[in-house]
Amino acid sequence: MPSFTSTAIRRAEYDDRTETLRIWFVETGGPYVYHDVPRRLFERLCDAASKGRYFNDHIRDRFDVSVP
Repeated sequence: MPSFTSTAIRRAEYDDRTETLRIWFVETGGPYVYHDVPRRLFERLCDAASKGRYFNDHIRDRFDVSVP
């Protein structure tokens, strides 16, 4: 489970079996569970120079989410 040095996202993990992405945010904690997310988006999030910007542009408001 990757941990980030991001000002927005503390860590993320992905479950291939359920296609769920779990994200822990710096300010609000988590995990927030995003459903039916393709693995490639998780991989790109991990590789992004700005985790917060990638999340906002490609994940936020695009997938159903369960919040803590």
